[in-house]
Amino acid sequence: MAAKTYRTVQGDAWDSIAYKLWAKEHFMHYLMAANPAHLDILVFTAGIELSVPALPVSSTTTEGLPPWMQ
Repeated sequence: MAAKTYRTVQGDAWDSIAYKLWAKEHFMHYLMAANPAHLDILVFTAGIELSVPALPVSSTTTEGLPPWMQ
């Protein structure tokens, strides 16, 4: 299985990338942990390739969420 990657566009930030990938900006810590060499960047320039980790199964569950968040 090939590792997934994301190529940044000008103005991307950790939270906006996480939202684009998983529709949840609070998952950005998974993205940051997978890309320690880029932790000093707050707003990305275009063309930086980031590794996209698979989310743990427990992070993707909707159990216990109100209906409008499922």
